Amino acid sequence: MKRKILFITNHRIGRSPGQRFRFEQYLGHLEKNGFDVHVSNIISKEDDAFLYKKGEYIKKALLAKRAWKKRKEDLKKANEYDIIFIFREALLTASTYFEKQFASSKAKIIFDFDDAIWLPNVSAGNKALQLLKRPSKTDEIIAHTDMVIAGNQYLADYALGFCNNVKVIPTTIDTSYHIRKNRKQFDKICIGWTGTQTTLKYLDVLKPVFHQLSEKFGDKIYFKIICDKAWEEEGLQLKNEAWNKEQEIQQLEEIDIGVMPLVDDQWSRGKCGFKGLQYMAMESAAILSPVGVNTEIIEHGKNGFLAETESDWLEQLSRLIENKELRLQIGKAGRLTVEQKFSVNAYKNLYVKYLNEIID
Repeated sequence: MKRKILFITNHRIGRSPGQRFRFEQYLGHLEKNGFDVHVSNIISKEDDAFLYKKGEYIKKALLAKRAWKKRKEDLKKANEYDIIFIFREALLTASTYFEKQFASSKAKIIFDFDDAIWLPNVSAGNKALQLLKRPSKTDEIIAHTDMVIAGNQYLADYALGFCNNVKVIPTTIDTSYHIRKNRKQFDKICIGWTGTQTTLKYLDVLKPVFHQLSEKFGDKIYFKIICDKAWEEEGLQLKNEAWNKEQEIQQLEEIDIGVMPLVDDQWSRGKCGFKGLQYMAMESAAILSPVGVNTEIIEHGKNGFLAETESDWLEQLSRLIENKELRLQIGKAGRLTVEQKFSVNAYKNLYVKYLNEIID
């Protein structure tokens, strides 16, 4: 008899990078290993059009009402499931009502998170609604779970304050999907960044470096930004592209050198290094800030580079721009690291093992 699992999520399948690389990649493997998988999301494609914009308060209120109705439907069926898997939260508001109600059901509760979500972090379009959020609710949610799956040890250490059954599974890459098929046929070197508008602010710290590189290398280089919002900076040869799921591999293939700048704060220490792992999987030479899990992913000078100061960034980027063989060498070593330590294939059986353990 198959074991039933309900995934409680915000977004529909394929929409959210967090969901895709935390659990969606494992759904097929779960189904092959005796699980009957169901996913319940509260944000539709139509909701995406206004959710992260300023204003639109009536539409957002109606979304909140629909979300509450959807979770009530989930709650009615809670006893039918062996596991209820909550990714980050059941509702976008301060409420923990449904998490607590799920915990009172017959199902075992798993909570998965990949950011320091106990800290305030609201999108620019929803600053006015910040009072409706309550990051500290994370403590309450964790305290009502049977198992926590954290994206790195920093997050796991936090979760251990509220639950004694905490596992670490890093954010992983499907290396059969993230694979470079083509090399560019022209000489210009692409320095790239990929992400969402909520993380675009981190790229601003590299503006002085990018200008210095442009002065030094001229038309030999250009900068590509893959994001749902354009990044503007005069004086740079910029190529902005809106992320496209159907074209994301081709979008990433263009990047010769991938950058992941961060500021060293509590929120950044909770990040799971996903951008860097994407670059590495695509055999792009990666340069990351030495913050949090990035220092575990990168072995400096072997599978990528760590850059802390402006001069570090300028030096490492310059080296990679000037040396094609080094770029290729670092890219291949990065790919191998992902395959061995940060791939779906490396963790899929452990993932199933943890889920079975909580039921048995």
